[in-house]
Amino acid sequence: MSKDAAKTPLPSRAERREFLEQQLRARTREWIEMMVNEELDVALGLGRYERGAERRGYRKGKRRRSFTSGTGRHELQMPRGEYFDPGPDGTKQWHSRLIPRYARRTAEVEDALVQSYLSGTNTRRIKRALSPLLNGAALSKSTISRIVARLSAEYDHWRQRDLSGEDIAILFLDGFHLRIRLGGKVEKIPVLGALGVRLDGRRVMLALEVRTSESAAAWTAVSEDLSRRGVTAPILAVIDGNPGLRQAVKTTWPWIEVQRCTRHKLENLYTHAPKRHYDEIKENYQAIIYADSEALARRAYRRFEKKWAKDCPAVVKSLHEGGDELLTFFTYPQRMWKMLRTTNGLERINGEFRRRVKTQGSLPNGNAALQLLYGLFAGGMIVLRRIDGWQEMARITQAKRIKHGLIKPLDSAA
Repeated sequence: MSKDAAKTPLPSRAERREFLEQQLRARTREWIEMMVNEELDVALGLGRYERGAERRGYRKGKRRRSFTSGTGRHELQMPRGEYFDPGPDGTKQWHSRLIPRYARRTAEVEDALVQSYLSGTNTRRIKRALSPLLNGAALSKSTISRIVARLSAEYDHWRQRDLSGEDIAILFLDGFHLRIRLGGKVEKIPVLGALGVRLDGRRVMLALEVRTSESAAAWTAVSEDLSRRGVTAPILAVIDGNPGLRQAVKTTWPWIEVQRCTRHKLENLYTHAPKRHYDEIKENYQAIIYADSEALARRAYRRFEKKWAKDCPAVVKSLHEGGDELLTFFTYPQRMWKMLRTTNGLERINGEFRRRVKTQGSLPNGNAALQLLYGLFAGGMIVLRRIDGWQEMARITQAKRIKHGLIKPLDSAA
């Protein structure tokens, strides 16, 4: 080895990586072109320069095409071809199935873009984060929009799907607001959400609907649609204090038991008292909802009434407004109490929705908002686990349905 060779610096890690990536991209381009050419040979019946009765068409030159795969961007020489065709023109253009017409990237790359978009990343950050994968390929807002648009058909199917096979026992219903552009103005529009619990304890997102308000009419439209699609025998609805929502669920399912969200009620109690009483009100209120039994809860309820009736009568009046519906969860197995006291499970999903759309500023319309929210489930960004105490769901649901006359006891069903 010469002295000059010994002094030659070794390639850096970045240089070695770049060399390997270049070689891999070159080989990938060669493989894609080879497979497309073989695909065309099969379609035409014979290979290039071959003659025979089996021939069904001819090659017609090549054209340059950009295509992005998992190894980066490639400039391909795509072969062109024509079939013999008995039609008026006598020929028909050949199109590759391996690299479909108008496709600019593989499903792997599109999935990466969609996943990044749904996780709360804007176009600029996606391009920076995925630059090694895109390798200079163009990426604009319209590109993202076209990719995400493929969720539209899936969302339409999802929102109309039959729910009878889910056998929903419990409903969590709540609304939240998104910024949507309507008539040239950005307004906050309510999205009404319905989360169901099946007999096996698994939670299922049932509906996401944009409405102009959270009125009784709006919620009735949602609940009646759920009933029409197969949610016909729920035993419990966990809701906030919206009177329109309560009216809707009672109209659609007259037998349904209602659990008022205890967290929403506490927030409402605060609005009727001076701030200096907040801590004490919270302590006395939690003695009710975190009691070890319904009997102990009712004792704590009476102590709360007695203590605050004089100093803060409006607080007691607000507590009475919730009434026994604040304590419905006590009629269920204790392991389920934590999940049934509040709408927190749905609130956490709503929080994830808000976090995601925060990067959007405002959404162009209601459909775009709903497709984006649905995409969080379709893309696995939100995973719903079973509720605590799910092992007793089937038993307690059957008992409640028998009690309300929704089903007959097994021994008398015959």
